[in-house]
Parts: sequence; structure tokens; C-alpha cells
Amino acid sequence: MSSTLTIVRQRRHRRQAERRSGQQRSQRAVLVFGLVVSGLLLTVLLGAALLYASLTRGLPPVEQLTVLLDPQDGTLLQPTRLYDRSGTHLLAALAPTPDRRGYAAYAQLPQALVDATVALAQPDFWTSPGFTAAGWQDPARHPTIAQKLVSDLLLWDEPADTTRAIHERMLAAQVTARYGRQQVLEWTLNSADYGHFAFGAEAAARLYFGKDVTQLDLSESALLAAVGQAPALNPIDAPQAAELMRQETIAILKALGRITPEQAAQATAEKPTILPYAATTSAAPAFVNLALDQLSAHYDRTRIERGGLDVITTLDYDLQMQTACSVDAELARLAGTTVPAAAADGSPCTGARLLPSLPVGASLPSASASALILDPQTGQLLAAVGDVFDGQESPQLAAHPAGTLLTPFVYLTGFAHGLNPGSLGWDIPSGVAQPGTTYHGPVRLRIALANDYLAPAVDVLGQMGLDSVRTIASSFGLTLPAGAQLLQGDLTLSPLDLAGAYAIFADQGIQAGQRLDDNSLHPVTILKITGADHSLWLDWSVPERRAVVSPQLAYLMNQVLSDETARWPSLGHPNALEIGRPAGIKAARTLDASAAWIAGYTPQRVVLTWLAPTASASAGAGNDPERLAAGLWRGLMQYAVRDLPSAGWDLPVGVTTVQVCDPSGELPTAACPNVVSEVFLVGREPIQTDTLYQTFQVNRETGLLATVFTPPELVEDKVYMIVPQQALQWAQTAGIPTPPTAYDTLQMPAVLPEAHITSPAMFANGRGALTVIGSAGGSDFVSYRLEYGQGLNPQEWVQIGSDGTAPVEEGTLGSWDTTGLNGLYALRLLVVRADQRLDQAVIQVTLDNTPPAITIRSPQDGQALSAAATPQVALQAEVDEPFLAQVRFYIDGRQVGEFNAGPFGALWPAEAGKHTFKVTASDQAGNTSEASVTFTIEK
Repeated sequence: MSSTLTIVRQRRHRRQAERRSGQQRSQRAVLVFGLVVSGLLLTVLLGAALLYASLTRGLPPVEQLTVLLDPQDGTLLQPTRLYDRSGTHLLAALAPTPDRRGYAAYAQLPQALVDATVALAQPDFWTSPGFTAAGWQDPARHPTIAQKLVSDLLLWDEPADTTRAIHERMLAAQVTARYGRQQVLEWTLNSADYGHFAFGAEAAARLYFGKDVTQLDLSESALLAAVGQAPALNPIDAPQAAELMRQETIAILKALGRITPEQAAQATAEKPTILPYAATTSAAPAFVNLALDQLSAHYDRTRIERGGLDVITTLDYDLQMQTACSVDAELARLAGTTVPAAAADGSPCTGARLLPSLPVGASLPSASASALILDPQTGQLLAAVGDVFDGQESPQLAAHPAGTLLTPFVYLTGFAHGLNPGSLGWDIPSGVAQPGTTYHGPVRLRIALANDYLAPAVDVLGQMGLDSVRTIASSFGLTLPAGAQLLQGDLTLSPLDLAGAYAIFADQGIQAGQRLDDNSLHPVTILKITGADHSLWLDWSVPERRAVVSPQLAYLMNQVLSDETARWPSLGHPNALEIGRPAGIKAARTLDASAAWIAGYTPQRVVLTWLAPTASASAGAGNDPERLAAGLWRGLMQYAVRDLPSAGWDLPVGVTTVQVCDPSGELPTAACPNVVSEVFLVGREPIQTDTLYQTFQVNRETGLLATVFTPPELVEDKVYMIVPQQALQWAQTAGIPTPPTAYDTLQMPAVLPEAHITSPAMFANGRGALTVIGSAGGSDFVSYRLEYGQGLNPQEWVQIGSDGTAPVEEGTLGSWDTTGLNGLYALRLLVVRADQRLDQAVIQVTLDNTPPAITIRSPQDGQALSAAATPQVALQAEVDEPFLAQVRFYIDGRQVGEFNAGPFGALWPAEAGKHTFKVTASDQAGNTSEASVTFTIEK
């Protein structure tokens, strides 16, 4: 029995233990579930808190509206004003008047204006919480009046994305809840854009109707409310569209029951009278618009126009006044009308007194001109005058065809790849000569650039490739469109960009300015922006500076463009571009020669002028656009630097001066007609002697090449230009004498059958060991001797070998080792007869035992180039050889260029890897030589 009870108790205990274990498991499960739910809830709450914190981080306080639109001191009630650099001269106010804008409290606003605005913008305004969730995916939409208000005034600088859309709704709800709907509407009507810089209903009422906003009737209120929804369709710019919107607004008010049918009919019939528009004047309209464009690249344009900002520009007020009146004076003189005696501000137009006299016969009644002046050391624009036509200045600094103003960047590309100011260029027609164009033949690139010769620039462009020039121009802030045919079709560029590019030369390769929306440096028009509450918005008073090109390359360009004597062939001396101080100047023209630029600079100022006659202007020297633009440039530059010290550009380390032959740029010889000093980058000085000019001995009577038989008294030395094949037509047209190719054979004695030389032939070229073949014999033959002497009439003779004692008939007379001999030589055969009589035969040969000397300039041996930075490799070599036959370029054994005259240069599309560049050269005597370098193109 006891055992049975024991078993029962054990089973009971086991069941109780199992129940307790199950309860414990259930409790643990509940606990775990609770912890998980709590964790998830905590995570959600934490995530929500973090999301809310993220969305509200940096959110502007709604209290800012009370500062912006305070009826007494609201910053937005002050229009944005632009001043000169001193801050004392008002250039423009972005408002119908420069005065403080009026403010109308809600109680003062016409009910019709309130109703019309609500009806058009948000019919449910009076019951709305200020925001709607709909449309949040489109940040450009502002479905409620409160959302539009906070978007315009509080969130204008946020990017248009979904975060801004959420911020807009959060702030709209706060503003509505805190200040009420009447206040929201009051702020809206006192800040809304109504077109023509009229912000706020008060400013708009005075602009369009000439009355206070409190005096507006139903018809005027309907028009103003409609314009508030579409400011561009205002009654000044779009009167018909504005009238249609007015009528539609009245119809909407009638449909909503806000006005009676009678009121609607009367208001529709009463068309408002719009005041005549008087555009606000500016002391510098082109400059102001340029400044606004630059501000728009940094700030929202509507926010700038909305007001509350004081903008200190870079404009030099006095310089602007004098620049404008000088341009007016020049055009007045060309038109034969009264020259202004005073600037726009009433000050004397002293700048016009510096204008040189007009060329004789100058008369352009309808010409247009523009000008700008820049400080290259700061990149700050000091004065700008847009195109002036019939006495009216354009409010825009118009872009114009750049023409040959771009050629310095073509030559700079050449200078960077082995060419130099002394390199030889050919100003000759390419194909058919252009009518009226004067070609100058061989010229140094210095002369070609200074005188705006187009053909050499086109040749350099062909050597360097458009891509290389585009890369250089881009680094100077000039964008050449892809596919543009540079120097074949005119490219339209901004005058400010062009002036900024030349400013880099002026500051020895340094670019100064500020970064705009493309994050690259640009010339600037803004010094500082402050809010009406004296807060600092922007400070550009200290320029950013970066190196664009090496001081050495910049010096080469400055040295060429400031070379007054180099310009004499086209402008004469004296000329308008000589101002008594160093100045780099590029006179340029459009490719159709219809208009002209002058871009000139000193280290302290850049002055750019543009002048364009009308299409009907008469031709003639007096109306040459370049000369007229030069006169205007001279007057402006002289005024701009009147108080500045004269300064130039010092020779930097890495540049040297060498005496060279003009125009080849090579080392002078006795035949060189003109030796000049030229600048070179160290390591790129010329090593070969001039071969363009060579001396020939001719018979003065026949004009033929002299021979050993020409009487000495008839032989004269005459220097000729050796014209390459491509320039022969130009030389013939220009009357350039070419060296004779025929020899003077009139004095040659008869060939003796028993004493003559058959080979080498008369006038042959030879080198090395020459086998002399001929005849020496006869019945009374004793011996013969071979001799040679230098020149046409040798003063001494050198025997070749020993005397021959056996007669020879059309056989080998001897072997002549000419090693080390170069130039003109006479070879003589003497035959001794038994009676001591001598027979002789003489021939003339030209010996050339010196192979061409090759120097590879680019690329350098072992050089590593980047394929990205150097998409085309400039291959440059120099070959010293007066009797050159052919030069060939090879890359990795593949021929990539062939020449028979210098300069020797080609472009090779870069390919990644290690490469060998080989140059071979041969002369007319058959001597050959080669040189090679290895270089690497890195990806």
C-alpha cells in the first residue's frame, strides 16, 4: 500500500513539475515577445526621432518672416541696390524706384484684392491648415499660399528635392498655426512678385496704376491678383495676356459668389489705365546686367530681385563714365556729329581728349562699338560699355565673332610643343589666293602674330591640331565648341571671357578671379554683398589665383605682343598702339574683315575694344576697322593707366636671347640678309645654320651659274632665297628671284678626245671615294696627273695619287677620296706631251660629305606623357642640312610624316605604351642620318 502511495505521489509531483515548467516556458516566451515588441517599438520611435531630427536640421525659424517683412524695418522692404566699388555711387536699384517699398497691413488691403488672390491661388485657403500632402513628389509645385510664402522667403536656397518639399509643408503648417491665415495673406501680398521688380502689392499698384494699393478698385485688383500668379504676363510686357487674365479672374470671383453679376459686368467693362512705362536708368547698363548674371550663378535670381541686399560691385565709377563718353565721342566723330563734352554724370569727358585723330577719310555714320577694362591682377571688371549704336548703349555686353583674336592661343600651343617666336612660317596662299590679300612669304611667327597674318596661324593650327589648341584655350577660360572649324568659321565668344584670357598673359600666366557655378575662375563684377540688416552674404574682395601657363611661355607671348617694331609692317610707325609704355597688344579682325578687335594689356590693366561698321560703310584706308578700333583702344588705355607706374615683364629664368637670321630663326650665316635678337626657352635654342638664304656664284652678264671656265672678272656672289616647292607660285607672283639652275657653258672649251674626264660628269654632286674615268693619251703622250682645287678658280691644287705613265682610253684615271671635303671643287686632268706641251680638262663638282644633323626636340628621350593630358603628341625635329632632300618621321617603324623643307613637325594620336620616335634625313648627295628617342604614353 505504501509503495502504491509512493508511486502516486511521484506521479503527482511529476505532473506538478511539468505544469510549473510549462508555466515557466510560457512566461519566458511572453517575456521574450515583450522584449522584442519593446525593441521594435523603441527602434521605430528612435527612427522616427532621427528622421524628424534629420528633416528639421537646419530648418529656418518661422520667426524670420517677422524680420523680413516687419512693416517698419523689414529687410525685404528695401530693394536690392548695386553700387560702384566705393559704395558711394548707386548704379541700379532692382525696383521701380530706389526708395523703400511700402507696406499695407491686412486691414488696409482691398477686399477685392484679397478675394481675387485667394480665388486664384488657393480657394480653400480660409479652412486649410496651410499645407497639403498632395504633390510632395514635385518640389516645383506649391499648392497653398503658405507653402508658396515659405518657399519664396525661407527655403529659396534649398535644392528643389523631396526634402525641400517636406520642409515646405512643415514650415507652412507652423506659420499658419502660429500667425494665422490673415497674417499669412498679409505677408504674401506684401512680398509677391508682380513683375518689373515690383514686389508687394503697394509697389505694383504704384507702378501700374500710379496709386496706393488701398485705392484699387475691383478691376485693378483682379488684374493685380492675376499678375501675381504669372509675373511675366504683366500689363507692360504682355498687355493682351494680362487683360485676358483680368477678365478670367473677374469671372472666377463671380462664379465663387464673391461678387455679384452686376459688379462683374461693371468691372469687366472698366479696363484699368496702365501708366506709361519709364524704364529705370543705370549709370552702366551692360555692367549691371553682367553683374546680375554673375549673381544669378551664385544665388537664386528671384531672391536677388526680391530685395534686401546691398551689392558692392567692382566698377570704377570714374573710369566707367570716361569709358562710356569716350566711346560716344569716337562714334560721334565717325558720324560727323557733335562730340559730347561731358560724361553722363556731368563731369568733363577728359578721356575723349586722349583719342588720336581719325585717319583721313574716316566716316562711319552708323558704326557700333563696345569696350571693357579689367584689372588682371584681381580679375575684377572696372568698366564695361555694351554696343553703342545711334547713341544708345545696349544693356548687354554682346558676344561677337572672335575671328583672329584667337590666334595667340594657336601660337601658344605651338610654343608649348617646340615652336618659338623665331620659327619660320609661310604667309602664302593655301590653294587659290584670296582677292585683296597681301601675302608676305617667309616670316617669323613673331611677325605673323603681331601683324595678324592668317596663313601662318592656319599652318600652326594644322601642325598642333584643333584638340590641342582647344585644350590650351579651355585652360584660359575660352570654350571652343566641339566640331568648330577654328580660323575657318567665326566663333562667337563673350568679350569678358576674351578679356579674362588676355589678362592671364598680362599677369604672367596667372589667372585671378572667383569661382562661379562651373567651379572655375572667372573675371568678376562683385566685391561684396551685405543684407539690409548688415549681414555679410558674400565677400569676393580677395581674388583667388591659379597658374594657367608657365611664366616662361607667358613671357614669350608678352614679348611678342609688346614688340612695337614687329607691328610696323602693317601699322607703320608711329601708330595708335604705341602708348609710351610696355603693352601687349593683339589687333584682330573677324574672318570676313567686317569688324575689328583690339585686345591690349599692361601688367595693371586689360582694355578690350570692338568696332563694327555697318554693312553699307564705304571701304578705304580711312575706314579700316582695325585702325579705328586701335584709336579707341589707345584713348581708353591711356586714361586707364594715367596714374599707374609704367611696368613691363621681366625676363624669367628659363628664357634666353639668341641672335638669329630673319626670317628663318636659325643661326646666321654670311648670306643672311638680316640678323635679329630672338627669345627662346632654354634648351630650345636653334642649332642649325640658316639655309633659307644661300650664296651662288653667277656670271653677271648671263645670270647663269658660274663655272671654272667663266672669266673671274665676270663672276659675282649673289644671295638667293631658297623657296620650297609650296611657295614657288607665291615667289613668282611676288617677283622673288630664284637661283639659276643652268650653268654658264658659253666659255667651256671643246672636249679634247685624248684628254678629257667622262666621270664624274660636269656639275655633278659627289661624296666619298670617286672613281675618275676618262682618257689621257695620244701619239706624243708622256704622263698624266689628276688634281683638285677648292672653288671656281682654285688658288692652289692638290695632286690625286701619283702621275700616270701609261695612256688610258675611256678607263680609270684614278680614285679620288673626297672624305672631309664639302662645297664646290674643280677636278683637273693634265696630260704631258713629249714637247712639254700640256693638255688639260677641267670639270666642276659639288662635294657633300656631311650627313644631315638631326636634333629631336619633342618628345624628349625617356619622357612620360599622359594620354588624358596629351591626346596628341607633338613630334618636332630640327635638321641642319643646306642641300636637304627628304626628312621622314617614324613611330615604332611606321611612317607618320614626310618633309622636304622645314619646319619639321607633326601630330601623332597618342597610344598607350612605350614608343620609339625615329627621324631619318637624306641630302642631295645621298648622305643619310637618323636619330631616335623612346617615350611612354600612360593611361
